[in-house]
Amino acid sequence: MLRFEGVHKTYAEAVALAGVDLEVAEAETTVLIGPSGCGKSTLLRLAAGLIQPERGAVRFEGATLDHHHLRAARLRMGYMIQDGGLFPHLSVRDNVTLMARELHWPTARRKQRLAELAELVHLPERMLDRYPIELSGGQRQRVALMRALMLDPDLLLLDEPLGALDPMIRFELQRELKAIFARLGQTVLLVTHDLAEAVFFGHRLVLLRAGQIVQQGPPRTLLDAPAEDFVAQFVAAQREPQRLLLGLPA
Repeated sequence: MLRFEGVHKTYAEAVALAGVDLEVAEAETTVLIGPSGCGKSTLLRLAAGLIQPERGAVRFEGATLDHHHLRAARLRMGYMIQDGGLFPHLSVRDNVTLMARELHWPTARRKQRLAELAELVHLPERMLDRYPIELSGGQRQRVALMRALMLDPDLLLLDEPLGALDPMIRFELQRELKAIFARLGQTVLLVTHDLAEAVFFGHRLVLLRAGQIVQQGPPRTLLDAPAEDFVAQFVAAQREPQRLLLGLPA
């Protein structure tokens, strides 16, 4: 569905991506992980067409994401960022249906889709006329997901979607999100810095360092068969604080 072919991207003199080849499989969740500055969010922005590579190509359903195909491709993608990115001056209803109104969907169709999504993410109907400031963090993320799903996208792009939430709400939404992805058969490209979250969501994990893919594969492959010392160190760095906190043996 989505392919990165020899993608290079720089910011000023800093190399963000250095020849990345990656394929995102249909109806699976591919998770990008790695230390800060490794290039994972850059890959997501390239997938959304927000930036362009200096070399290489990004292809969606075989078509290059250039100015000829970008608008049509974007209408088949849902994009959700860490803080939700809701417009503060719009109600929940208007935030979610914004693109549907731009595309002149009939009123009845918008209402039906809005009701379906509210039920899907367990958002009470009474919330639909509230504004983002009147919602909790978890409710705002539910609304942001509704907006990302409004046009029934083929590809969902999620950039640290739960990173700003407190642990209890994050725990709840993780499970709900995974169930939603499975129910919809959704193709997802997700960025997170949290290895446990990556393992929970991911059919395939892609670990990056300094703009290059170090290892990719099913979660157990990275955990049990690290390709090099960096992979083992990355896994250990995330596991060790939890082990110490719980008083578990090494």
